[in-house]
Amino acid sequence: MNILFAGTPAFAVPSLRAAARRFPVAAVLTQPDRPQGRKRILTPSPVKQAAEELGIPVLQPARLKEALSSVRAVGADILVTCAYGQILTQEALDLFPLGVWNVHASLLPKFRGAAPVSAAILAGERETGVTIMRTDVGLDTGDMFLKRALPVGEEDTCGSLTEKLSRLGAELLTEALLRIERGEVSLTPQGEGTLCRKTARTQIDFSRPACEVSALIRALSPAPLAFAAMGELVLNCYNARVLPADRGRAGEVLCASPKEGLIVRCGEGAVRIFDVQPAGGKRMTDAAFCNGGKVKGGDVFAEPAL
Repeated sequence: MNILFAGTPAFAVPSLRAAARRFPVAAVLTQPDRPQGRKRILTPSPVKQAAEELGIPVLQPARLKEALSSVRAVGADILVTCAYGQILTQEALDLFPLGVWNVHASLLPKFRGAAPVSAAILAGERETGVTIMRTDVGLDTGDMFLKRALPVGEEDTCGSLTEKLSRLGAELLTEALLRIERGEVSLTPQGEGTLCRKTARTQIDFSRPACEVSALIRALSPAPLAFAAMGELVLNCYNARVLPADRGRAGEVLCASPKEGLIVRCGEGAVRIFDVQPAGGKRMTDAAFCNGGKVKGGDVFAEPAL
């Protein structure tokens, strides 16, 4: 069973390595190299870097539908996709006798689309997981093959949860490929689902309940980030913990000390924001930030502009 693997970000690397350990991977499809960093240096995707380490040929078409002859020439029996980043046409799906299978980071049919991990955190889900589905021309609408759940920790960020799900996805993909090879496939239609979209950088609204503020901060970390503003200070926030509070007003700094950290009142309760980065500065703990004296108890973070 020859595999063509399609993926781009770091999330897909464990799945690529898992597939290559058990099966011949004929080639890898990934997005073209992109400019990265302030110097805009052309940089290969994490999947391309992993494929080169493994000695696997790499294809990088800007538009897959215009490179189907190259894909056909690979001669793969099956296509595995994992956060590839391009929509597949029916013509592309028809190239693979054993089908096209996707590693998706949610318990479908919840959270179809581009940002399922952030969406799970924002929704306050206590568990999420990975689904192996047979791809059709819809957006994550194909029949489900295998599912495995994973708890969402109270301090999980999108980054930490994505890393856990990437490892889980690799394990589940290995099981799926072995069963596909043996012909042991049983599929379940999804039914009605929910669609999630990419998240954007967002100013924190501290009038919301603390659980929602914490979820926003964690869902947007490590990118595109939630931020708090106070005058000229813009504070990027990477993680938060919900705390009880019965004093102060929304946005008020209840504590800003190296010992107890940065605690801000919300509409209900409070949050400790314990991993921060002033705009133009470096990322640090809240204790280190408070040691600099840029905020003090009684200060109030601004409300988002309407």
